[in-house]
Amino acid sequence: MKRKLLIGLLLLLLIALGIFFFVLPALVERRLSATLRSPPYQISARAQTLQQNLFIADLHADSLLWGRDLLQRSGQGHVDLPRLLEGHVALQFFTVVTKTPRGLNIESNDDKSDTITYLALAQRWPVRTWRSLTERALYQAARLHRMAAASQGQLVIIKTAADLDNYLRLRQQNAHIVAGVLGLEGAHALDGDLRNLDALYDAGYRMVSPTHFFDTEFSGSSSGLRKGGLTPLGRELLKRMEARGMLFDLAHASPQTIDDVVAAATRPVVISHTGVKGTCPNNRNVSDEQLKGIARTGGIIGIGYWETATCGTDARAVARAMRYTADLVGVAHVALGSDFDGAVAEPFDTTGLGQIIDALFAAGFTDDEIKLIMGGNTLRLLTEQLPRAGQ
Repeated sequence: MKRKLLIGLLLLLLIALGIFFFVLPALVERRLSATLRSPPYQISARAQTLQQNLFIADLHADSLLWGRDLLQRSGQGHVDLPRLLEGHVALQFFTVVTKTPRGLNIESNDDKSDTITYLALAQRWPVRTWRSLTERALYQAARLHRMAAASQGQLVIIKTAADLDNYLRLRQQNAHIVAGVLGLEGAHALDGDLRNLDALYDAGYRMVSPTHFFDTEFSGSSSGLRKGGLTPLGRELLKRMEARGMLFDLAHASPQTIDDVVAAATRPVVISHTGVKGTCPNNRNVSDEQLKGIARTGGIIGIGYWETATCGTDARAVARAMRYTADLVGVAHVALGSDFDGAVAEPFDTTGLGQIIDALFAAGFTDDEIKLIMGGNTLRLLTEQLPRAGQ
């Protein structure tokens, strides 16, 4: 009887472990990163024609977090290589999350808890990632590099201006390739040591934000407890990033941090994914003065697609935020910042970007202006700011 009970308990344990390791991560992603409308998406003939001739670039997708093989088409989430190709996306920033608090919200979070630890365990990340945020960032970067190596040239990682030049030449001959750039969501991934920036740079990271959903030793977060400004360590981070040709990302930064960075920056800064208070007033989104400050640096603002960013659930809400931003600071500073696979519900996956083009037509943008918004502005910034030989 005891032997049967023991066997039964072992079977239950194996089932529980199987669910934890092989079922739970996919269920969590499906629930958190939902798609409100499933493909295929209908767009106008005019949008189809323009989309095929655009350089489309998106500043923010958290796709590496979920453990999917991004070379394979998935029925969940928003981004993978086949869907990027179908959506005519030329360049995708793959942004890496290393820590998020329990009860995450846009108003006030501390740094005492971490839900990514559970995800790392469930997805069988290496032991070294369990306690080190730097190792989590390095592990996710390595995953992207392995996928690029296995992609038969369809996924190319961009680290330098020369890499970008080579990619653009290749793309003239073959449009069925996608460039990937690594970004880091929150400098807490440095584990408090600025020397770790070197390792992350070597791993390919070219955009870093000082904070995510909680205050860090580098700056205040718009969703932190204190919401302070750029700290002395944060100023040193900005200085070192500018010296390396890395983009300083102000997504999730507190208003004081944005003001401090704009005043101190000597190179363009970006917001990789945001909404604007002018069309959707809440604590997560940025004010007119903040938009003007970023534009003054020569930077760009990636407009997100999810409801907290736009106060809507379709492409028209995205275009409304873009129209407001362009009218305020100029179309040269507006870009795509989807937040795909970022634990938010999106109106469409990356195959649905043509809906934004139609919405931009309806908002009165010209073809040339849409080219800038959909990727031209991001391409220009990368061409000017990516590190060059000897940097």
